[in-house]
Amino acid sequence: MHLNPYGTDAVNLAADLCNRRPADADELTRRCRAAGLALEHPATEADVARTLAVLDAWEEVVDATGEQERADRANRMLAESTAHPRLTDHAGDGWHLHYREDRLSLGALLASLIAVGTALHLVGRGMHRLRRCAVAECVTIFADTSRTGRQRYCSQRCANRDAVRRHRARAAA
Repeated sequence: MHLNPYGTDAVNLAADLCNRRPADADELTRRCRAAGLALEHPATEADVARTLAVLDAWEEVVDATGEQERADRANRMLAESTAHPRLTDHAGDGWHLHYREDRLSLGALLASLIAVGTALHLVGRGMHRLRRCAVAECVTIFADTSRTGRQRYCSQRCANRDAVRRHRARAAA
């Protein structure tokens, strides 16, 4: 069985790229390869520009205030970046589905992976499972992949910081 490359890994890559935007084509190439993407060729500056635009749109999905708004924004991303699903065995690594055309630029590939991955994450795990950290001064985005669906913080560090803050507030009262 071939696992779906559009799932959690794509959403986590989107969060990583959104939280720390790639500065240039070399950095985008390195980070995509580190995330496990098999790239046919290195990123170009046009790929960086397209990726930054995709991340802007994705951030609007994250910051949507309600489920319908989130769905509308995710649907817009899907409409702009995906194709009909089709079977492929492009690398001889087993048959699987692609929601995109072959031989896309890296920017277009990321647009498709992020759009489809986000949609699958939201419908599979819950529309609320894409958010920013609950610590007021932290703006980090994360995809909640916890078993319970109640993750509020981007990291254990932020969770501890907030717990200490709440403890001190109770002690002072």
